[in-house]
Amino acid sequence: MESHGSITLKLFLGFLILSLNVHTSVSRFVVEKNSLMVTSPEKIKGSHDSAIGNFGIPQYGGSMAGAVTYPKENRKGCREFGDFGISFKAKPGALPNFVLVDRGDCFFALKVWNAQKAGASAVLVADDIEEALITMDTPEEDISSAKYIENITIPSALIDKSFGETLKKALSGGEMVNVNLDWREAVPHPDDRVEYELWTNSNDECGVKCDMLMAFVKEFRGPAQILEKGGYTQFTPHYITWYCPMTFTLSRQCKSQCINHGRYCAPDPEQDFSSGYEGKDVVLENLRQLCVFKVAKESKKPWVWWDYVTDFQIRCPMKDKKYNKECAAAVIKSLGLDAKKIEKCMGDPDADADNPVLKEEQDAQVGKGSRGDVTILPTLVVNNRQYRGKLEKGAVLKAICSGFEETTEPAVCLSGDVETNECLDNNGGCWQDKTANVTACKDTFRGRVCECPLVDGVQFKGDGYSHCEVSGPGKCKINNGGCWHESKDGHTYSACLDSENGKCQCPPGFKGDGVKSCVDIDECKERKACQCSECSCKDTWGSYECTCSGDLLYIRDHDTCISKTATEVRSAWAAVWVILIGLAMAGGGAYLVYKYRLRSYMDSEIRAIMAQYMPLDSQSEVPNHVNDERA
Repeated sequence: MESHGSITLKLFLGFLILSLNVHTSVSRFVVEKNSLMVTSPEKIKGSHDSAIGNFGIPQYGGSMAGAVTYPKENRKGCREFGDFGISFKAKPGALPNFVLVDRGDCFFALKVWNAQKAGASAVLVADDIEEALITMDTPEEDISSAKYIENITIPSALIDKSFGETLKKALSGGEMVNVNLDWREAVPHPDDRVEYELWTNSNDECGVKCDMLMAFVKEFRGPAQILEKGGYTQFTPHYITWYCPMTFTLSRQCKSQCINHGRYCAPDPEQDFSSGYEGKDVVLENLRQLCVFKVAKESKKPWVWWDYVTDFQIRCPMKDKKYNKECAAAVIKSLGLDAKKIEKCMGDPDADADNPVLKEEQDAQVGKGSRGDVTILPTLVVNNRQYRGKLEKGAVLKAICSGFEETTEPAVCLSGDVETNECLDNNGGCWQDKTANVTACKDTFRGRVCECPLVDGVQFKGDGYSHCEVSGPGKCKINNGGCWHESKDGHTYSACLDSENGKCQCPPGFKGDGVKSCVDIDECKERKACQCSECSCKDTWGSYECTCSGDLLYIRDHDTCISKTATEVRSAWAAVWVILIGLAMAGGGAYLVYKYRLRSYMDSEIRAIMAQYMPLDSQSEVPNHVNDERA
């Protein structure tokens, strides 16, 4: 018989769940889907919706083709197929096997696990009743299932009953049924930034899912911080809270599990009101982690949230009785965060009033637009679409990377452990110039794109698949513009004329088409140079050498020879004449200066002598006493 305390706990937890439904009376749960295309046989060819399983690894951003097989025994997949001698391993060269199983009798995850062990590449679960598609989730608090859930690596999807019957009928009639699972549009990819959020919980004693969540946060911290620091993503953490029904706000259970007079609650971590931590301890730490993010974001370092959450998990676990305010303060101090701002953000947990931070979280739980209500914990939302699948670094990174617009993905999305380079296989079917090592294939997370490239400032134009050619100047930079070129004896000649938009024309000294060949012209034999009687011609590659007999000197511009001695004599006489003319000019200049100075001196002397005997007009008359009249 169950104890009174156990019954009270279950009733209270039931009311907490009910409170969420009341709080979101207009809410809805959105089933995340991918496209399933039947490619053969012709009579059932077409596209169908399928609900992505919330375990395994969906191939976000990609697609997978396979052949459907429906086992003759163990059709619900609840037992190991090996017990029936059934194997789904594909033969070399054949399409992978997608196993079709029926719903019922066991967990969805167990069906997929059994099929995976038998070699299946994907699993389709056919519903057993006509209803809207639902999300196949993992079982709650089941220790035995935890051992295989974390090892499921293949994708799975639920299909409706009528479509399942169509597939079975075609298979029973001996038809080969080929399908294509497509996740390329499962996540919107409008631009070069992905917005994603993680609905999480600070409780580390809530069982298998919490253990998986804690492991994911530690593992994904590195890629998350790279993406955030590079400005490629905008991440926001969220925390689910419930409120206590009005009838129970004064109860002991509500007071121990809630803050702000029953407005924000969390279930008891150990599901035991009499011992251990209480639900309100979890709510307070959730609130603290939200405020850590807000304060870190204000300081332009939102990625510090990942450091705090990881360090708190390691340093302050519940099992060591360190899940408290003091341990959290030590982590905050070690990360250099402003503790006073965080405390102010948290507010008063005893106040009979709304907490703005937690009120915003409760409002955010309600679905908006294409995103449904958040009811599964943990939940990852990428570009407003809920992620379905295993919460594992590689799988989540694929989902996030599929949210970037083609060709805008950061390098972390193109690493080898996340995606394969489609350009390595037959150049992705795109145009390429092997000689110039230029290709139109661009590898993106969502697949290759054939687009004529821009190389060293030179733009190629074309369809990218069969043709690309240089457009505009700079053609000669790329593989010499497709023209002839050759190097020999330290000299390089090219037929490409960049001044004429890459026209191919053999350079002087060569003849040919300028594309495939240019042949050296023998200027000596064709008597195009070195034709003077004293000249001796020797042909060289791309040019010629002309020498003169005796002491004659060859003048190339005039194609003639002149005497070296005559040249030297003429040069000597020219130098002499230059010197003589220079001396004559200097002497003439000196004579003119001397003559000018001598004349100036003689003029001054003559004026002085004349001044003594003949007064000048500018001088006063000399007094004459002879003519003075006396009184």
